[in-house]
Formats: sequence, C-alpha cells, structure tokens
Amino acid sequence: MRFVKTKSLLGGAGIGTLGGLIGLGGAEFRLPFLVGVLRIDTLHAIIINLLISLVTVSFALIFRGVDERVVAEIPIVLNLLAGTLLGAWMGANYASRINKAKLQKLIFILLVFLSFVLLSHVFFAFEQGLDLGVWLQVLLGFVLGIGIGMISSLLGVAGGELLIPVIVLLYGVDIKLAGTLSLAISFPTLLIGIYKYHKNRRLQEVYVFKDILVFMAIGSIIGAFIGSLLVGIVSSVMLEVGLGVILLLSAYKIFKKDR
Repeated sequence: MRFVKTKSLLGGAGIGTLGGLIGLGGAEFRLPFLVGVLRIDTLHAIIINLLISLVTVSFALIFRGVDERVVAEIPIVLNLLAGTLLGAWMGANYASRINKAKLQKLIFILLVFLSFVLLSHVFFAFEQGLDLGVWLQVLLGFVLGIGIGMISSLLGVAGGELLIPVIVLLYGVDIKLAGTLSLAISFPTLLIGIYKYHKNRRLQEVYVFKDILVFMAIGSIIGAFIGSLLVGIVSSVMLEVGLGVILLLSAYKIFKKDR
C-alpha cells in the first residue's frame, strides 16, 4: 500500500506539472496512469480522474492568477462554458450506461486524436482567429463547447487539449492566455460531471481508492505550482510536441494488451 501511495504522489506531481504548465487538468496522462499503472478499472478511473482534474485545474488557476487580460476575455469563457456545461451533463449520463469495451475504444480514440491536435501546432501556428461574424462565432463556440463538455465527463478529462486550440483558432487568443481561459472553463465543467456521477450513485464507489485520491491530489497541487512557474520558460511548440508523443505512447501502453 505504501508503494501505491508513493506512486500516486509522484504520478500526481508529474502530471500536475504538465497541467499547470500548459493549462490543462492533466487527465489525458492521468487516465493511462490510473488504468495501466495502478490497475484501476476504467469507469472508476474516469471518476477519480475527474476529481483529481478538479484539484489540478483549481490550483493551476490560482497559481497562474487572474489578471486584466483574463477578465477582458470573459465573453469567450461564457460562450464556450454554455456549451461545455450542457455537454458535461449529457456525457455523464451516457458514461454510466456504456459498456467497458466501448469506453476503452473511446478513450483510445481520444488519446490518439489529442496527440494529433497537439502535434499539428508544429505545422499550423494558430495565431489568428477565424474571420467569422460575431453570431456565427458564438454559435460555433457553443456547439464545439457541447462536444468538449461531453468528452470531459464521458472520459474524465478537463478538455483543455481541445479547448486551447479552439480558443486560439476561433478567437485568435495567445496560446498561453488560452491556457488560463481553458482552466476557467474546465473548472465548472468538471463540477457538472462530478455532480452527475454523484446523482447516478457512482461517485461513492471510488471511496475504496481514498488513499490514491489523497496522495494524488497532494502531488497534483505540488505539480500545478511547479508547472505555473515554468509557463514563461518552456517553449510552447516543444511542449506540445512532447505532450503529443506522450499521448501516443500512453495509448499504446494501455491498449496493446487488448489487441
């Protein structure tokens, strides 16, 4: 058990650092760790992932701080949040009914897809927003938000890897500011997903993993602080390439046994 606590602490710290650095909950890396290293079944790993993602997002947002640039972009947060909250509500309902095989396939697809989203930044510098009318931009933001919210609660992720490219491409926001905005959007989205699992009587099932939850949460807070300190140091392009490769390796590690 002590070894499990140590792995949970170190895993939480490492993943929390990645989350605090780029503006993510770190769930895409935590999920392979929970399933592949700690051997937790998929659905319970997703619920634990949501809880730890909430801790990581909360402290990463606190450590990054909310300045006037973030306040000026509140309309973007509200636009996407309207969709993500609805999507999170829908996704949690579906996750409680889906069978394990389908759930694993969805997670595999998500990991691979997100890796290509991150790696695409090497070839496409998303520095300009799309030239759309205001109402079309708002509508597209709402629809994309629904999809991201569903992914969040369905697979236990904060959705930052999708939110950040959407914020940069759709609204033309700097990628580091987009990371902070994604944290602000992810926080209430994660709350909705957790609440729905509570209503479906699934949340209490993860109490048996309380030691893992506590030590991973502590590690995530430490990691979120370290990551926030590195924001101005690490190159965005190099970081995204590294994260994309890690996602591909994580997908391979978890699902090779199923194949």
